[in-house]
Amino acid sequence: MRFPVVLFDLDGTLIDSGPIIMASMRHASLTVLGRELDEDRARAAIGGPGLVEQMRDLDPDRIDELVAVYRAHNAPLHDQLDPFPDALAALRVLGAQGRRLGVVTAKRVDTAGLAFARFPVLQETIELLVGWEDTERHKPFPDPILKALERLDVGADQAAYVGDSPFDVGAARAAGVFAVAVGWGGIHGEEALLAAEPDALVHDAEELLGVL
Repeated sequence: MRFPVVLFDLDGTLIDSGPIIMASMRHASLTVLGRELDEDRARAAIGGPGLVEQMRDLDPDRIDELVAVYRAHNAPLHDQLDPFPDALAALRVLGAQGRRLGVVTAKRVDTAGLAFARFPVLQETIELLVGWEDTERHKPFPDPILKALERLDVGADQAAYVGDSPFDVGAARAAGVFAVAVGWGGIHGEEALLAAEPDALVHDAEELLGVL
C-alpha cells in the first residue's frame, strides 16, 4: 500500500460547498459593508487561512461583524449542501482497503460537523478531523497536516493529502506528504493548482484512486 494514511480537505474536495460559501460571502459584504463582493478575489482566498482572514481582507475594521453575519447566513445553507458523490464513494473504497482516513480543513470543527451530519459516509469512514481551532497557523502552513500526523502517530512518508486549492498543495508540500490536487472543486482553476506544484493533479475519483 503506497499511502496507509490519506488526508482530505473538505470544501471543494469532498463536498460541493463553493456555491454556499460564495453566497454567504456576498451576503456578508452587502449586509455589513453595503457593497458588492469582489468575487474573483474572494474565491482565490477560499481554502486558505480561514474565515477570519477572508473577512480581514474585506474590511480589517469590521471582521467580527462580517464573520457573525457570514456564519448566520451560512449554517442553514448546509441543509442544501451537495456532495461530490464519486469522491465520497472513494472514501469507502479507501477504507475497505484498510487505509486510515482524515479530514484537515480550514473550517471550524462545529461547522465541518454540519457536513458530517448531512453525509453519514463521512462519519463512517473518517477517523480524524482537524479544524481551524486545532492549530495557530493555517494552510498553506503545514501545521494542520502535521497535527493530523501527530494524532495518528504516523510519518509524513506514509501519508497523502488531497485538496482542491493551492493552499492545500502548499501545506502538503511543506508537511512533506504526497500532495494531490483535485480539479473538480469549481473554486480554483487548474492553472493555479499546477502553479503550486502538486505531486499529482487528478480530474475524477478513478484517477485519484490510481495515484493513491
